[in-house]
Amino acid sequence: PNNVVGNMICGVATYPGTTDPTDVIANRYNWEQNILYCGDVQAKGKYPTYAQRLWDEHNVKLDITDKDLEELKAGKVDMYTFSYYMSNLVTTHEVKDKVGGNFAAGAKNPYLEYSEWGWATDPTGLQYYLELMYDRYELPIMVVENGLGAVDKLEDGKIHDSYRIDYLRQHIQAMAKAVENGVDLRGYTTWGCIDCISAGTGQMSKRYGFIYVDRDDKGNGSLERLKKDSFYWYKKVIESNGTDLD
Repeated sequence: PNNVVGNMICGVATYPGTTDPTDVIANRYNWEQNILYCGDVQAKGKYPTYAQRLWDEHNVKLDITDKDLEELKAGKVDMYTFSYYMSNLVTTHEVKDKVGGNFAAGAKNPYLEYSEWGWATDPTGLQYYLELMYDRYELPIMVVENGLGAVDKLEDGKIHDSYRIDYLRQHIQAMAKAVENGVDLRGYTTWGCIDCISAGTGQMSKRYGFIYVDRDDKGNGSLERLKKDSFYWYKKVIESNGTDLD
């Protein structure tokens, strides 16, 4: 009973692809189905007003009692915890410039850069997400996953992953802005400290860690560990509580 319990939301910020009102409402419905529904139930302890629309769309009929509703209310989380890697666009229109990847699909945002796996780098989206969710739930927040999946090249026994450092620096700066704007952000953890097989693609070559593991997509390699440039940079970031980002 004394534990502080959070949830786990796959936080993907989305924007309407155009100013067409149908895109605006399609984006709102996307938020409700993919982000807010689970967050609302777990953080508010009740089903949201739009739940009936979602249930009707999928022909869902709840067999639920007043006692169930009481327990749902009593079982609210103590803090809102989520992962964040990217943002997407939502549009009802045909588009020529598309992006494809796990959790990423549809129109490409011309204002953002994309990884080799089609994920948009959008630190401002993290600030937006933090401010939106804190205003909605008024609960402490923690970012429990964030990072860049990329191909790392071994050069003279070293990995110079400045691209990963840039990605993390931008997202830490975005979190600082959200805190300045009143968000009660309690913590931040990256994915992950050591290279592992990507859960989304099953590849070892899609690396996230600060520590390189000598293993390829076919399972070959010595499993030797090597610290990347980002390891030493992030060590400094932790020691300074995010103030030294150079």
